[in-house]
Amino acid sequence: MIVLVVTLAILAMLIVGYRMGVGKALSATGGQARILHSRPGYYGTYTALWCALPACALMALWLIVQPMVIAAMIRGGLPADIRAMPDEDFDLVMTAIRAIAGGTPPSNVEPYMEAAAARIGELEILGQWFMAPLVLIVALAGIYFAIRHIVPDLRARNKVESVVKILLIICSSIAILTTVGIVASVLFEAMNFFSIIPPQDFFFNPVWDPGFARAGEDHTQHDFGLLPLMWGTLFISFIAMCVAAPIGLMSAIYLSEYATSRVRSVAKPLLEILAGIPTVVYGFFALTTMGPFLNTFGDTLGLDIQASSALTAGLVMGIMIVPFVSSLSDDIISQVPQAMRDGSYGMGATRSETITKVVFPAALPGVVGGLLLAVSRAIGETMIVVMAVGAAANLTANPFESVTTVTVMIVKQLTGDNEFSSPQTLVAFALGLTLFVVTLCLNVVALYVVRRYREQYE
Repeated sequence: MIVLVVTLAILAMLIVGYRMGVGKALSATGGQARILHSRPGYYGTYTALWCALPACALMALWLIVQPMVIAAMIRGGLPADIRAMPDEDFDLVMTAIRAIAGGTPPSNVEPYMEAAAARIGELEILGQWFMAPLVLIVALAGIYFAIRHIVPDLRARNKVESVVKILLIICSSIAILTTVGIVASVLFEAMNFFSIIPPQDFFFNPVWDPGFARAGEDHTQHDFGLLPLMWGTLFISFIAMCVAAPIGLMSAIYLSEYATSRVRSVAKPLLEILAGIPTVVYGFFALTTMGPFLNTFGDTLGLDIQASSALTAGLVMGIMIVPFVSSLSDDIISQVPQAMRDGSYGMGATRSETITKVVFPAALPGVVGGLLLAVSRAIGETMIVVMAVGAAANLTANPFESVTTVTVMIVKQLTGDNEFSSPQTLVAFALGLTLFVVTLCLNVVALYVVRRYREQYE
């Protein structure tokens, strides 16, 4: 609550500082804005930045450092036997204390935990009460400093644009560093896994049976085969694309080339509604409707179609992906210049010939990009597979049988009761790294296709 109040106070002071900066700039020239180096608004922005940036930086630093200081103080007040625990066990104790302080106590609560949790609450409130006046004082000091330095010759525009440029660089760096950090963390944990399980036993083993982590057990006796998981991922994605690609492309061609503006204004929003449905709803649909329907339909044909089969997941996933393929393809096809169509009609071509020989080849790079994006969407899908086919890792080409995917096993291995350092948990990072490489290869192929056909049709 205190943080929210301080944030609102900074916003109010920012507005006041902006007005004061504009007023000081105009008063310094007797109201003649043409004498100023920059427009009056830049002087107001200059003052507002001096008000907001130092205050926000101090508040952010305080909120980052405060939990560390509180944790150190709480640790010093715990019993000696608790402080002497190994780091892993002590982290569990601190997690339980924080949970109590947050209002979600665990089942086994000790008296010292309750006392420590109460102490955490007191220290957090005390820290925020100290933070609030300091942040507001820094904001006021920033306004005072900026107002003192506003003169007609102040290059306010240059300074403001420099600050904005720095902020943009910081935001871009955060995005890049976040990606690098994710890849590095996954790679690091995957290397820990491969230090226990040889890579050849992971990439070429046709059996997936990781078992459970037990102390002192030889984990090399378990099977961490990637092949059935990767096959299930690609198999279900293939079925999904067999559904989504033709339906999505045909609907995109109809909407962009044949449909009237009235039909398009109604049909396209209705089609794109499918993209907003949560995947858990699709999974529930696959579990309660599509799976039993296929099972019953197979019985009428004399086929043994399991309710939890690859076909069930693939069909429902394909329905989910149709809006992605249709919307992206429609946008790309609509961007093909009308002059290309008119030239084709002028040569005597029919509408269908123009679409197949002129429009679609010209839009092919974008269409391929949309299809690859849909493939990536299918490969990364989890909830539909969990609810539709479960976690049976089978290496089979029969779509009527149950298979599973890499993403399902990542969730299963990370949500179990195994120790984090065990290969049963670390294998999730190896699976994640594999998916990352697969999607990277898809992007490389997409770039190659786009560049090749752009040279031909541009």
